[in-house]
Amino acid sequence: MSKQGNLSIHSENIFPIIKKWLYSDHDIFTRELISNASDAILKFKKLCDLGEVSDQLNEPFKITVSIDETNQTLSFSDNGIGMTEEEIEKYITQIAFSGAEDFLAKYKDKMDQDQIIGHFGLGFYSAFMVAKEVEIDTLSCHGNSAVKWTCDGGTTYTLSEGERQTRGTTITLRMNDESKEFLNLYTLTQTIEKYCSFMPIPIYIIELGKEQPEEIKPINETEPLYIKQPADCSDEDYKSFYHKAFMDFNDPLFWIHLNMDYPFRLKGILYFPKLSHEFETIEGRIKLYNNQVFVAENIKEVIPEFLLLLKGIIDCPDLPLNVSRSLLQNDGFVKKIADYITKKVADKLISLYKKEEESYKKFWDDISPFIKYGCLRESKFYDKMKDYALFKTVEDEYLILNDYLEKVKETTPNKIFYVSDKNQQSQYIKMFRENNLPAVYLEHSIDNAFISHIERENKEVKFARIDSDIAGTMKDENTDKSSEEKLTNLFRKELGNEALKVSVENLKSASIPSMILISEESRRMQEMMKLYNMGGMGMDNFKDEVTLVLNQNHSLIKKLSEENIPDEASKLLCAHLYDLALLANRSLSPDAMHAFLERSNQLLEMAVK
Repeated sequence: MSKQGNLSIHSENIFPIIKKWLYSDHDIFTRELISNASDAILKFKKLCDLGEVSDQLNEPFKITVSIDETNQTLSFSDNGIGMTEEEIEKYITQIAFSGAEDFLAKYKDKMDQDQIIGHFGLGFYSAFMVAKEVEIDTLSCHGNSAVKWTCDGGTTYTLSEGERQTRGTTITLRMNDESKEFLNLYTLTQTIEKYCSFMPIPIYIIELGKEQPEEIKPINETEPLYIKQPADCSDEDYKSFYHKAFMDFNDPLFWIHLNMDYPFRLKGILYFPKLSHEFETIEGRIKLYNNQVFVAENIKEVIPEFLLLLKGIIDCPDLPLNVSRSLLQNDGFVKKIADYITKKVADKLISLYKKEEESYKKFWDDISPFIKYGCLRESKFYDKMKDYALFKTVEDEYLILNDYLEKVKETTPNKIFYVSDKNQQSQYIKMFRENNLPAVYLEHSIDNAFISHIERENKEVKFARIDSDIAGTMKDENTDKSSEEKLTNLFRKELGNEALKVSVENLKSASIPSMILISEESRRMQEMMKLYNMGGMGMDNFKDEVTLVLNQNHSLIKKLSEENIPDEASKLLCAHLYDLALLANRSLSPDAMHAFLERSNQLLEMAVK
């Protein structure tokens, strides 16, 4: 005996739109049908615990996905609670009515935190994205006869007597021509692993009509590491889980195990991989789960943006998901989750510094891009981490900001000199070392923004690149400036540059005749313009402000200031002193290098005459 009926659509959207556009990825039907099967089993287990039913089958709970290539079908079978005819009419034919929600409402006073995944009756209809016909064969734990429901994707269905002999549900999809790829074992396995790797019920895949291996193993891990208590997990457990979950054969530097029950439930593990020095190219991967069901990767509403440089898994059963589980609702609640994760990450880093300072220093070069980026993106993270950001000196010493300032309070109070390129700025580094002055390495592309942020937050602190100024202890304050006007005019004339800035200083290092200083402010502005590709906004107005420093303590500068040198020699010496200063700061252009080499030969010839 069979009967027909019309689907009751409790939605403004018509059925074809639900079928085709509810989900952006068609492979997501595997997640929805397996989630429903898992729900059915968890519901049955709950009823058994409450003593309302008994498990007469006494067999392991499982979900079986069967490929029938001959008949072009895919079936999803569970040994869960099953459905009666009335329940099919209620939960399947009335689109958008949630069976899971109804179950929770009925048993809410008796429920603990057992997992019921489904919240949306629409999930089942994802099957019609890939199937031209869907059949449900189900036997309820409360009923005596099976029921079969069949629909070809229209708004009508057929109900008839089912064939199932044991409690549970089998959903069979007759695949459409565009979706037959899912009849391939490899493709189907990859898809199910993507969404259901940590589903709480074992999932098996079999190919009907083909020889099966002696032992079929579930493709999912029902008790993933992140749901366990941190005290029960070893370092090897964490590393092994990382390798498997992210297909990364390198060990993570360290990790944070999140485990929270109030005011919301959240579990997970965040791993710190070894980061490159170009954070723009880093692609982190944080997978978001809802009751062990994959939702999406890198959802910025839940995962603060700077944490997306990491790899990890976060499972939050309380996430307010929308109907397709791909978007979030309730911004206020989600923000609390994001704030909690940020706090836990900062707490872990601070704890590492306080309890394992040497390990923290060892990791610093690898994790510094992440921490600096976090400080820029999240004010709360900066407030917690500002006193634990390290600065590596040219002597390979790691110091927090306050320790560095204490070190230089007598020589360059509140001023931090830094190196952005240890090769190009090697002469400046040598001078600092000769005068026992510290300088720090800031070689990362994010460092300009980071130090500017520190300066805004701490008005007393000023960063200056090592070639932007001469530290007080490197020069004699009693510099004789009487020759400065003569030398300025001479160099401007010989170099053909009337705008050239020249400064005469009495440097303690007599081996350096000339050096270049570059305005910190103008250089930072120029670098910012380049970074944001603002070349059309007056870049010419933000060229480096260069000052040529002449060391009156050097014999060549003394001769130029005190003697009348022949024009040819004067021109050669001025140009060469300028290029030598430039070479200690940057590479010369091809034309300038060619001129420098020719001039070098001329000077050598003059020296041996």
